[in-house]
Amino acid sequence: MLADGKDDGNGLMETRAEIRLPTEDLSKDLPFFTKVLKMRLDMIYPADSPEIAVFSGHGLRIRIEKGAQEKPGTIRILTDDPGEFAGGERVLVAPNGTRIEIDELNPPLVLPETRHAFVVRRLADQAPWVIGRAGMEYRDLVPTRLGGAMIASHIRVPDGPVPDMVHFHKVGFQLIFCVRGWVDVLYEDQGDVRRLTAGDCFIQPPEIRHRVMHAADGIEVIEIGVPAEHVTEIDHEMTLPTPVERPDREWQGQKFVHNLARGSTFEPFRIPGFEVRDTSISDNTRGVASVMVARATGEASPWTRHDCDILFNFVLAGEMTLEGEGKDPYRLSAGDAFVIPPDMATRYTGATTDLELLEVSLPGQFKTEVLSSSGRE
Repeated sequence: MLADGKDDGNGLMETRAEIRLPTEDLSKDLPFFTKVLKMRLDMIYPADSPEIAVFSGHGLRIRIEKGAQEKPGTIRILTDDPGEFAGGERVLVAPNGTRIEIDELNPPLVLPETRHAFVVRRLADQAPWVIGRAGMEYRDLVPTRLGGAMIASHIRVPDGPVPDMVHFHKVGFQLIFCVRGWVDVLYEDQGDVRRLTAGDCFIQPPEIRHRVMHAADGIEVIEIGVPAEHVTEIDHEMTLPTPVERPDREWQGQKFVHNLARGSTFEPFRIPGFEVRDTSISDNTRGVASVMVARATGEASPWTRHDCDILFNFVLAGEMTLEGEGKDPYRLSAGDAFVIPPDMATRYTGATTDLELLEVSLPGQFKTEVLSSSGRE
């Protein structure tokens, strides 16, 4: 490919794109775009009375044209140090009227304060499925999102190859738990394709590159993200799998986890009447979150309350009744989800022998207080 746009003999031509902006006085825009915005002047004409100038920089190519019909628009410039760019100004207006916003290239992740609420979301209530990224279907399990603190999605993935690209998420915590079927995913520095099957889970550390490859017919997963609104970016440069496997690598203090349900052992749970298998996620996130699968033992469970900031549950199988202090009881079954706020007394009763619960907590360690049968100390 030739820089001048001529055919290189292989039929390839250089292609450029420009954004056109209007101007009434090009002489005033020239110093603004070159000196203030630090863009390069690539072209200007006619020589005797310039009416068009082309600038490039910061990943943009801009054509300033006298008499152009477009509105001035907005240009966002992202930089590692906004304080050192354009004299520290965060908002400027060019002589041609274009608004310039200077912002952080990699802004810090903001975790909203949790708005605690008792939430019950039942599959029988026909919560809508919506089409999301890469053709996947999403069902919102916590519509309030606890004030933006977290998002919990029940996701169905179309069977067959998934039209996904290498990407990453700017998150504080992210979990993928397989409810049924299987899905193949590639992860940065984690070797070849990883297959997630029913009962297994991945923790995707912040900004780990990955790509969903193939899904079985009927695949369903639960995805938890903190905070609720987080950025997904495409990485056009990385190819997966990466050549070196680094199982102990950390991303912002968190390790990749591929936990398998097969062969897991169960131990007593924080709530009497249940036993639990730990997915090791608390240890591998340095206590950011915990993910456990609990099942009923057949013994009666007492009233309890906890001091955890976020405590989310999804019914994987079976049925139970959720009783909450001052609330009507809810009979729950597979596909239902609930959130219990801190300091609220609750009790799990009427559990069937096949009951299984997915419990996700943030932080990973918290206190549970066992109460009397009345729900009081």
